[in-house]
Amino acid sequence: MSEIPAKATESEDPSDGARTKAADGTAAGAPGGTAGGAGMPAHEEPHAPRAGGRDTGLGDDAPAGDAMWQSSPPGSMYDYIKVASFSIGPDGLVDQWSLRAEQLFGISAGHAVGMDPIEAFVDPGLREQGQRKMAEILDGREWTGVVPFRTPSTAEDGGGREALAEVYVMPTRTEDGEKAAVCIVVDVRTLRRIETDLAASQSIFGQSPFGFLLIDPDLRIRRANQQFASTFGGTPDDHRGRGVHDYLRSPEAERVSATLRRVLETGDSITDMHVTGFVPGSDDRRHWSINLYRVHSGSGRPIGIAWLGTDITSRRAAAREAAAARRNLALLNEAGARIGNSLDLETTARELLDVVVPGFCDLATVDLYQGLLAGDETPPGLADSSAELRRVAFASAVSDAPFVGGGAPVAVGAVHHYPFNSPCADALRTARPRLVPAEEGGLVQSTLAVPMVAHDTVVGLAQFARTKGSEPFGDRDRDLAVELAARAAVCIDNARLYRREHERALILQRSLLPPGDPVASGLDIACRYLPGASSADRPSEVGGDWFDVIELPGHRTALVVGDVMGRGLRAAVAMGELRSAVRTLALLDLEPAEVLSALDEIARGLGAPGGVQQATRSARRPREADLSEVYLATCVYAVYDSVTRRCTFANAGHLPPVLVEPGEDALMLDVPPGMPLGVGGEPFEEVEVELPEGALLALYTDGLVESRDHPLDEGLQAFVGALTDPSRPLEDVCDHVLNTLDTHHGEDDIALLMARVQGLPTDSVGDWTLPREPRSVGRAREYARGQLLSWDLEPLVDTTELLVSELVTNALRYGEGEIRLRLLLDRTLVCEVWDSGLVQPRRRRARDTDEGGRGLQLVGLLSAAWGSRRTPRGKTVWFELPLPDGETGLADPAEALLSLF
Repeated sequence: MSEIPAKATESEDPSDGARTKAADGTAAGAPGGTAGGAGMPAHEEPHAPRAGGRDTGLGDDAPAGDAMWQSSPPGSMYDYIKVASFSIGPDGLVDQWSLRAEQLFGISAGHAVGMDPIEAFVDPGLREQGQRKMAEILDGREWTGVVPFRTPSTAEDGGGREALAEVYVMPTRTEDGEKAAVCIVVDVRTLRRIETDLAASQSIFGQSPFGFLLIDPDLRIRRANQQFASTFGGTPDDHRGRGVHDYLRSPEAERVSATLRRVLETGDSITDMHVTGFVPGSDDRRHWSINLYRVHSGSGRPIGIAWLGTDITSRRAAAREAAAARRNLALLNEAGARIGNSLDLETTARELLDVVVPGFCDLATVDLYQGLLAGDETPPGLADSSAELRRVAFASAVSDAPFVGGGAPVAVGAVHHYPFNSPCADALRTARPRLVPAEEGGLVQSTLAVPMVAHDTVVGLAQFARTKGSEPFGDRDRDLAVELAARAAVCIDNARLYRREHERALILQRSLLPPGDPVASGLDIACRYLPGASSADRPSEVGGDWFDVIELPGHRTALVVGDVMGRGLRAAVAMGELRSAVRTLALLDLEPAEVLSALDEIARGLGAPGGVQQATRSARRPREADLSEVYLATCVYAVYDSVTRRCTFANAGHLPPVLVEPGEDALMLDVPPGMPLGVGGEPFEEVEVELPEGALLALYTDGLVESRDHPLDEGLQAFVGALTDPSRPLEDVCDHVLNTLDTHHGEDDIALLMARVQGLPTDSVGDWTLPREPRSVGRAREYARGQLLSWDLEPLVDTTELLVSELVTNALRYGEGEIRLRLLLDRTLVCEVWDSGLVQPRRRRARDTDEGGRGLQLVGLLSAAWGSRRTPRGKTVWFELPLPDGETGLADPAEALLSLF
């Protein structure tokens, strides 16, 4: 073993040897003015250390071949071990104490030099053994071992700390040849920590399931673990010296290299950086998650970068699968929210394309069977692929791009069919999606032809296409396309069924309304009916609104407007029944209040299995009512007499009529509303109003004046305000009202009936009072002849005289009080005979042997119509004759008389 000087020179680094005490020449235990008994002379200067490193202890002319003796840079092993040293003189006392010893034992050199190390640091129970070892050491023996020690108590640090130290003692000699020793001390805790760190490092490199690299400042691999080597091939040593470009392709390699430089320069760690590349022997793209952080030496100097990587290819694939599933689910949710909001076939098809373009495909079309759009009862089934289709919708995310996936472009609205052997025709036949081959040089690279199937019925074909550059359709895309097409098909089929039912109900409703423009004596009539239209949140259904104009005897007219509560075919049927009942009751010539009372009974009977009688009996005992079978309706019934220009109103819960007199503002008539029809139990009141010539009367339903955005009061005021110029033609007035009010809300049907008063002129009325005497019959014939001749109606004289004679004779024989004869000329000639009797005439067939009883039969044969009605003071019997116009021939009285026998 080579000798080590007991007294080393002082270095700039505290980890170097013991520092000299020659500065003051009086250190404790320094004989002869030296710092210790063994070492260099006090007058000898230490060698100057080499630049950038520690002093090697060799001269300047040391041979160049001794490279192993070069200085170690900062960050060497000694920075981690932190070796401390001190020397023991021949007397067994400390004569030199290094700075590292001060740090390890916590005692300054001033206190340590001159101390007995055994007495100062060793536990009293071990001092005897320590003294023996010290004697052996001073006798020239080396010793290595682990020594427990306790730092002594001092005024500076208090002492008392227990620890373990690994000590290496080497015998030395002083200049005088005396035996001494140099002690090298390492803290055992530091060694154990280094052992643990080495084991952990070995575990990371040898046992870690992640790829681990240590990259030097030149961005070259210094060390790699087995996991990394198993991925990229070879052994860990085979990867030493390789760079990023040896594993990754550009520009990914440039990106990773730039990131490594940034980590090395800034010290900022990188977490979960995704890197894409390939492994040897495979063309499959792989993905890794990389964590980077800078590695430092014990002195804090950066020595490289740690690379910790894990393969996330499967995780990325699973994430893509999950993202695709979420995207498809979101698309289906959007389809459920946006498709089917309208019960219109074309609109539903466009809603499908609004969902799929561009979220699912770049181009899309929808073709529906032409028969389906035309309202055929049964659309083509699965076997028919040759039927004509109409393209109802097209959408493209590519500007000005035609759909070229299935042959020649087809314009929206065009009718076409697919060739029998084409994929589209096959999809229609089999009800299964087909992939349409892309055309060479075309824009489309992948097209799906998906049949639209609803309730096992193919209603059309949807095509979804993706352009070049997009991902081709896969199995998941095919399933999603089928689901989207099926949802749209169900909505389209629902729209088809609704359109069919709506058209039927609308036809039924319109058939129940007056055909053409109604005409009435003494009235100019105009009317409008608007069915409810479809809205975004509520499909349109036919309603129960109706109006009617009924001609009554005596040139009177009944005006009716009603509204059955509810919508749909049920309401339309109920409306038809009530309208028929109104016309029947009107022909009985009942008063308006009586008509509504009878209608109320009929409305209550509509929801009862046994009709009106059953409903009447059920009303007398309490029972649980089925609200679905309750029919309620509102109605206003008015009878206008063109002779007197008086109008009698009765109202059953309906909106009040509006009257506009010439030169006056419009006003709502105060007609008691009464209860709606079907409620029962309340009588109806009548109001009689005299209408001036030229006055305008308006009857309407609530759809005209009420909507969600406009309350009823506002609507009524707006309606009254719209009737500003009643002198205009009635058709123009109706159009002005509908254009002014909010009639396009589509929430309810609208019925509007307007009538302008045009009473019969005075010279068109002949009115006489006859006493109850036989001569009145002849006088009545004279009055009738004279009046007809004044009206230039000579062809009607004979027939009128005969019929007037019959009616006046009956009044004399069967009636009471004085007799009144009235002739009315308008579009027809009406003759009325009034008396105070309450007994209504009844027509019967006379036997061959009877001398009388044929008068009313004669009236029925010669007149166009005849009848009787009650009046407040008796009854009226009337007949009506058509005016001679050259086309309608009059019945011959002689032939009529002969036909009675």
